Amino acid sequence: MKFNRSDFADLSYFLTVARHLNFRRAAIELGITASAVSHSLKGLEERLNLRLLNRTSRSVTLTAAGEELRDTLSPHFQAISQAVEGLTRLSETPSGHIRLNVPAGASEAIIAPVLPIFFERYPNILVDISVTNRMIDVTAQGFDAGIRYGGTVPEDMVAQRLSPDTRWVVAGTPAYFDRYGIPMRPEDLMQHRCVQIRLGDERLYRWEFEKADEKIAISVPGPVIVDDGSLAMKFALSDTALVYMNEWDVKAHVKDGSLKLVLGDWSPLGEGYYIYYSSRRQVPIGVVLLIKLIKELGPLG
Repeated sequence: MKFNRSDFADLSYFLTVARHLNFRRAAIELGITASAVSHSLKGLEERLNLRLLNRTSRSVTLTAAGEELRDTLSPHFQAISQAVEGLTRLSETPSGHIRLNVPAGASEAIIAPVLPIFFERYPNILVDISVTNRMIDVTAQGFDAGIRYGGTVPEDMVAQRLSPDTRWVVAGTPAYFDRYGIPMRPEDLMQHRCVQIRLGDERLYRWEFEKADEKIAISVPGPVIVDDGSLAMKFALSDTALVYMNEWDVKAHVKDGSLKLVLGDWSPLGEGYYIYYSSRRQVPIGVVLLIKLIKELGPLG
């Protein structure tokens, strides 16, 4: 069988589908429709006279032939990508497309303040951001890098610090404390209304406290469970409940008096934000430049 240019494009589409095992996610990464991806793969299978994928209404899996093709092609396409990336690094006007997986807090505190300047400096780099608090495998999902708190970065990843460590604090409105009283010890929270936090791995977070050699983790009671800091803040500002957040997120509200901190002598110090990426891939120039700019501007210090 003689290959032409369109065959190489189809092979590239195949590798993307093989990585995601999902046509919709592959289409998002490729910037085309899911139907176009499906049509491309069907055409490739017909020309090869081989079934590469098993498709059902609920899942996509690789056949034995598909697994062999993926394993054979992957290192070669990776080498091509690295060669092109190497040329891009030599350009006076860097270009490309980078995909980032970022939690809501980091998107607001780090990414949003920096990107306007990044776009001015590097207008030919497209930044594709997925904002989610769920923990995912960024490499398997086709992202170039992710941002998370230091303690949650996967051990097999290369990580660079983007912000200093932060204190974790309990905050509520003056009206809330007038109505329900002020907790003096972490255990007092069991008599309060708290915004419960669902972590990216679906567990409910136990509020952590530390004073001298004493450490406490409490499963707090409360009327609502959220996985988004902005929504938690809205509940706190409406006098509904107490929130447990990093000091960066409540700083402005504490300054203007709309929120008040309590249990300050029990506030633990936690690791700041890190950006991380696979050591098995060459880091795209866009990611390198973004990290450099974040460190230059230091939106969180």
